[in-house]
Amino acid sequence: MEGREDLKSILEYLPVVVRTWSLFWPSQVVEALKALARGPEHSGVHSGELLFSAISDLRCSLSLSSHPLPPSAPHGYALFFDELMSRAEARKWFGEVVPALANLLLRLPSLLELHYQNADALINGGRDGVKTGLRLLHSQEAGIVFLSQELISALLGCSLFCLFPINNRGAKHLPTINFDHLFTTLYDSYNEKQENKIRCIIHYFERISFHMPKGYVSFERKVLPLEHGPLSISYPKASFWSNSAIPLCRFEVHSSGFIENQSSGALEVDFANKYIGGGVLHRGCVQEEIRFMINPELIASMLFMPSMADNEAIEIIGAERFSNYTGYASSFRFSGDYVDKRDTDSLRRRKIRIIAIDALCSPGMRQYKQKLLLRENNKAFCGFFHQSKYQQYKRLFRESGCSGIQPHSDVKDSNDVYSNNLLSHGASITSVETCGGKSVHKVIRDSEEILSLDNEDDVGIATGNWGCGAFGGDPEVKTIIQWLAASQALRPFISYYTFGMKALQNLDQVTQWILSHEWTVGDLWNLLVEYSLQRLKGETNDGFFTWLLPSLLYP
Repeated sequence: MEGREDLKSILEYLPVVVRTWSLFWPSQVVEALKALARGPEHSGVHSGELLFSAISDLRCSLSLSSHPLPPSAPHGYALFFDELMSRAEARKWFGEVVPALANLLLRLPSLLELHYQNADALINGGRDGVKTGLRLLHSQEAGIVFLSQELISALLGCSLFCLFPINNRGAKHLPTINFDHLFTTLYDSYNEKQENKIRCIIHYFERISFHMPKGYVSFERKVLPLEHGPLSISYPKASFWSNSAIPLCRFEVHSSGFIENQSSGALEVDFANKYIGGGVLHRGCVQEEIRFMINPELIASMLFMPSMADNEAIEIIGAERFSNYTGYASSFRFSGDYVDKRDTDSLRRRKIRIIAIDALCSPGMRQYKQKLLLRENNKAFCGFFHQSKYQQYKRLFRESGCSGIQPHSDVKDSNDVYSNNLLSHGASITSVETCGGKSVHKVIRDSEEILSLDNEDDVGIATGNWGCGAFGGDPEVKTIIQWLAASQALRPFISYYTFGMKALQNLDQVTQWILSHEWTVGDLWNLLVEYSLQRLKGETNDGFFTWLLPSLLYP
């Protein structure tokens, strides 16, 4: 343990203390947890009010009293456990779950020590030098952390008991991690969705108390470097997109259903806040917050992931789902247990791949400026692209005789080609043939060996109205942006869930028409830029689909 830089970076944000590089709880904390572990007959903790009193004592023993919890926090704990819980539920919670959680917290120091002992050898026995230990994953530093589900459960137990120090978290741009505000808002402005958010969390603790899962979850900060480097794709400029001859990937439209229920093994998009988790531990209850409630292990990312910059995304693999739910926002309701049956990979992670990308918030007309179109395209591309495929990405063009990603042969001046919106009258743009006489479509279809890496070539994107809704983005533009990013990232398909949005009622018709004409990423990007320029100038108020294909949609 001595001299570990990963542990040093996170230590001030953990509740345990270290001496001669051994982790432990202060003796008063050990005694208090042992009392809780023996059950309510010994500890006297059989109500929400007394639970909060025990939490306060633990915090005092950890010298956390200098940062007091909100005044309404004790009332929130009492409201939930003493009034909203049934008597039978409360007996089970205080008689069985709380003692199990106390035993789990007693083991936190040893779980952390075991974690650090194994962290350097987790990937290929350490031969690749990949560091996976728990640490702050700072902004602009790509990296990955692997945590066992058991360690995550202990960390979330600390969140429930509000044991994490909050000193300097704001200075490091770290989100909330303790659960005090979750209960405070329940009391200050009661509503059913807040109660049901807590019910999801409580159900998770009940499940892991009776059967501890034994897998792993990985948390990766993905970065598109702002400076060009020899081994990675850097943050693309507009010309990168304008000149791309990559073909558009398959597009599947689902007018019903939910991203989290997809069964194709796709990478599932979290419509994230730049602070991972958004308002999950406050009042928030939209797409990201709901996902964090039904897959609570995602909350662990909030301990060590500072906010995302424009060139960053966060990918989480293996977070198990524990709860069913109905509704959305104010109508959200916990609806019982969910048994996650997804397979695990060679690293014992469930094949649940989630990518957190944050869209522009309330962009208004600014979203049509090329700079912000580029920001959104690159944000999605950062999330969807595997930097591990960089060499394959380069070889795809070099080995096929391509000089690089070149503009479409028909495109001399994009303004000349697109200014009159010729495509709305049925004109088509075909794929470029600059790669040894073969179209790029054919090159990519013939390149299974090149694209094969870690069995990821069949992993598409499952997404929906990212950056729309509360964030106020244009749903037609955001749809196209995600399609461009997924295609450029060499993903085989997008499964798009419209959630019944009226603006996307013609999405399937539009995307299939585009695919039938074999457009490239560059073709579609240039049209999107031209449309956006016309929106900014007030030359059109039509949606992108109508502007693009009026004769198809309104014959």
